[in-house]
Amino acid sequence: MANTTQAIESLAAEIGENVYIDIAKWHLYLRDAHLHTIVAQQLYSMLEDGDLDTDKVERVLQGISVKLGGGKREVPLADLIPMQCQIQLMDVLEEFQGKM
Repeated sequence: MANTTQAIESLAAEIGENVYIDIAKWHLYLRDAHLHTIVAQQLYSMLEDGDLDTDKVERVLQGISVKLGGGKREVPLADLIPMQCQIQLMDVLEEFQGKM
């Protein structure tokens, strides 16, 4: 269990440093938005199972709601991550999976 927790924390750190959301051309990295850990937790099982797939990652990102305006509105995380960052996320995941 401790190894899994450490692996998820390591993955979260990689995601948090490399992936951002774009709001009005401002880049807010997932670590700063406190979203990196939830993304890592939800994607880690795919990496463990060797089941990494762009469509599945997209579905996970669609399922994570980000509250805006103090909770007045919720938007799927996938809608806030630019395409180049989604590609970067896949690169991070593939690299991490290769080290497992």
